[in-house]
Amino acid sequence: MKRRNLLALGAGALAAPSIAYAQTKYPDRPIKLIVPFSAAGPTDIIGRKAAEKMTAILGQTVIVENKAGAAGAIGATEVKNAKPDGYTFLFATSSTHAINPTAFVKPPYDAVKDFTPISSICVNPLILVTHPSMPDSVKGLVELMKNNPGKYSYASSGNGSILHLATEYFKREVGNIDVVHVPYRGSGPAMQDLLPGTVSWMFETFSTSLQQHRAGKLRILAYAHTQRAPIAPEIPTMIEAGVPGYEAYTFNLILGPAGTPPEVVEKIDQASRKLMADPEMIKFLEDIAAVPTTDTSPERTAKFIKDEIAKWAPVIRAAGVKIE
Repeated sequence: MKRRNLLALGAGALAAPSIAYAQTKYPDRPIKLIVPFSAAGPTDIIGRKAAEKMTAILGQTVIVENKAGAAGAIGATEVKNAKPDGYTFLFATSSTHAINPTAFVKPPYDAVKDFTPISSICVNPLILVTHPSMPDSVKGLVELMKNNPGKYSYASSGNGSILHLATEYFKREVGNIDVVHVPYRGSGPAMQDLLPGTVSWMFETFSTSLQQHRAGKLRILAYAHTQRAPIAPEIPTMIEAGVPGYEAYTFNLILGPAGTPPEVVEKIDQASRKLMADPEMIKFLEDIAAVPTTDTSPERTAKFIKDEIAKWAPVIRAAGVKIE
């Protein structure tokens, strides 16, 4: 009799979390969305727009908190260590969930095991941008680099950044051209040196380059995605420009800590689906040349993370990138 009572008590304890979520209207207090980079950058801008829209959908405030540092690892680690109760999420990026898992000598988190994938918001494809003195096509640029090994330089926002790795990936795909890497502390300083021609070319985002391109101060040669950007349909994709299969982008995902309850995952998943069906959100993303994820789901998000880690790992190792 005692054993039967103990078994019943144990079963009740196991069911308690689900019963609690069923009886409590989730969310019943503000939700934190950790953006692992500084305010006013591309990740922050998209994260704040998503938080604003999710606030209206969920009927509860979604607060953005910027936790910058260590290529996004500080913010990601905070979410990893957060209580998995549905009130702390990560606005994950290519740095936190494609690059850091391989680039860090001792990663402070496991990008797959330490998080609960929930939804994808967008990818933000990069563009190949050059000083106007460079050739006006990808093919011409590659030929110039091959005919002048070691003479020209490209800029990036730092060793191990997506801009650096996109270039290393590009170099590999076009035949291992010999060009000097000049890393900067951010893409802003890199762009400042690209404008006068101190460096010859780089990968960057549309949002920082399109105005200068249209003013003739810089030249965008290609968009690193499978489809042209609605904001600049005259610019060819990298595939159209002669580099088969080439895609390079940053991305934004919503992830919870490992162990986030299924009820919470379902609630945020459904809210994310509404978000990514919102015409205003889609236009907002397209206006900055980001590509909205209109088929988001936890399963697709989980697969996406694994695919991105697998894609970038050999590029990172070949480039010798190691973050201590």
